[in-house]
Amino acid sequence: MPRYPATSTFASSFGPGPLTPAIKMLIAVNVAAFLVALVAPAVTLVLGLRPADVVQQLYLWQPFTYMFLHGGLFHILFNMLALWMFGVELERMWGSRFFTKFYFISGGGAALTTLVLSFVPGFGDEVYYALTIGASGAVYGVLLAYALYFPHRPIYMYFVFPIPAKYFVMIIGAISLLASMGGPGGGVAHTTHLGGLVAAYLYLKGGRIHLMSEIKYRYLKWRINRMRRRFDVYSGGRADDVDRRVH
Repeated sequence: MPRYPATSTFASSFGPGPLTPAIKMLIAVNVAAFLVALVAPAVTLVLGLRPADVVQQLYLWQPFTYMFLHGGLFHILFNMLALWMFGVELERMWGSRFFTKFYFISGGGAALTTLVLSFVPGFGDEVYYALTIGASGAVYGVLLAYALYFPHRPIYMYFVFPIPAKYFVMIIGAISLLASMGGPGGGVAHTTHLGGLVAAYLYLKGGRIHLMSEIKYRYLKWRINRMRRRFDVYSGGRADDVDRRVH
């Protein structure tokens, strides 16, 4: 079972409250990139994720730049709204630096999933030449993290039906999985969404949070044992050690 940082008791009457620094920066960059793409649509072809370009043209920046581009007003609106609603509390717990790293790992993992699946015979033929844009992969990772920390928080699906966060993530994960089995139809990169979920889960379960907590635990245990030996402290007596004093 992974060890997660302590949860926050923050609450607000509407939404999570004001924008935190990293989320403010991410929203600003996304909006700026959206406006630039409106003026110069060719930017999307260079910065969007297209596996054929990454492999053949070595456009190695695309797995990271694609997440700042969007296909329309509602696309960026809902992604940024979700980032604000579910990301603010996470950034307050983790700090801006770790939240930013987690965001890019989720988005990068989503891109990696798309690249890998583009080489799957049959299924990957269409993915290999398709253009993927949007922050959805990274946002799905944020949503998964929110569900892990606040599993019983209600999320209003379609703004009507209250569903606990953990079940909400299961539902959208299942939708993305089923949709991806039918190919990347409808212009929605379902495999990318699913990749964001998987990357976020693997990172939180076995990544830096768990690793650093384990390192700190082992270090403190080593120091305690060292102090015990130094000051001749024993946790319990033995029959053949009756003359020893416990300090």
